[in-house]
Amino acid sequence: MPVIKNIKKYKKILLGLLIFFVAVFVFETFIPNSLFAKEAITYDVKKGVGGEDVAKDLYEIGIVKSPFFFKLYAVLTGNHGKIQAGKYEISPSMSTAEIIKKMALGQTIKERITILEGWDLEDIAKHLESRNLYSKEDFFSITNQDFSNEFAVLSDKPNAVSIEGYIFPDTYYVSYEEGIDDLIKTALANFNSKLDEQMRSDIILQKKSVFKIITMASILEKEANNYKDKKIIAGILWKRIEEGVPLQVDATVNYVTGRSDPKVAIKDTKIDSPYNTYKYYGLPKGPISNPGLESILAAIYSEDSPYWYYLSADGTGETIYSKTFDEHLDAQRKYFR
Repeated sequence: MPVIKNIKKYKKILLGLLIFFVAVFVFETFIPNSLFAKEAITYDVKKGVGGEDVAKDLYEIGIVKSPFFFKLYAVLTGNHGKIQAGKYEISPSMSTAEIIKKMALGQTIKERITILEGWDLEDIAKHLESRNLYSKEDFFSITNQDFSNEFAVLSDKPNAVSIEGYIFPDTYYVSYEEGIDDLIKTALANFNSKLDEQMRSDIILQKKSVFKIITMASILEKEANNYKDKKIIAGILWKRIEEGVPLQVDATVNYVTGRSDPKVAIKDTKIDSPYNTYKYYGLPKGPISNPGLESILAAIYSEDSPYWYYLSADGTGETIYSKTFDEHLDAQRKYFR
C-alpha cells in the first residue's frame, strides 16, 4: 500500500509539474511581453544569422520574454531553421509565436514602388536611386540583359535594344533583400500577362510585331492624354509609315536630348540618331518610354481618319488635327504664335 500511495503521489507531482510547465510555455510563447507597448521597431535579421542569435537579440531589446522559449517554440513548430533574413516590423505587443511565424514566412517590410506611365528607363532609375533602393548603375546593368528566354513578350525584341518599353507601369512591392533583378522580372511578368492572347493574335493579323506595337505605344504615351486621341494619332502615324512619310515626332527627339519640352528646336531635329524620326523614316530604333495598357491598345486598335498631321495646343491639352500641310502650318501659327 505505501508503494501505491507513493506512485500516486509522484503522478500528482508530475502532473502538477506538467501543468505548470504548459502554463509557463503558453505564457511565454502566446502572451506578448507587453499588452500596451504598441510602438513597433524595425529588426534586421542578417543573412546567416540563426534563431539562437535572434532569440537573444529580441530578449535584450525587450521584445520577447524568454530566449529559451523562443528557441523551444521554433524547434517544436519546425521553424528553427526557417527564419528568413530581412527587415521585420515587430513590437513587444506581438507574441513570440507571432514573431516566429512572421520570420519563418519571410513577411519582411515591403517598399512601395510606383512606376508611372510614360517614364523611360532613366526616369525609373532616378526614382529608385532617390529612394535609396537601387543604384542607377545596378539598374542599367540589369535592363541591358536578355530576358527573352523567360518572357514571351520579348521574343521579337532585337538584341541591340534594351528592355525600354517593357517595364509595365504599375505599383510594386519589394523587400530590402530583393535585388533589382527581382523587381525587373516582376514588371516584365506583369507586362507579359497584360498582353493577352487576343491582343497578340490581332497583332499577328495586322502583320506587325509586338516590338513595333510597343514602340508605337511608347510614342503615343508621350503624344496624347486620352484614349481617343491616342487611337487617332496611332492611325496617322501608321499611315505615314505605310506611305513612306517621316513621322517627325518631337517626343522621339526629346528622348535623344533628354529634354521634356513639348516642342523641339530645329537644330535638334538634325541630330543623327536612330531615334530621330525627323531624320530617319519609320519608327525609332526602339521604344522611347514605358507605355500603359491604354497606349498599347491604341497602337493595336488604331483609328482611321482623313488626317495626316496633328499638334497639341499649348496649355489646353487639346489635339489639333489637319488634313493638309497648309492646314497644319495654319494651326501652328494659331496655337504657337
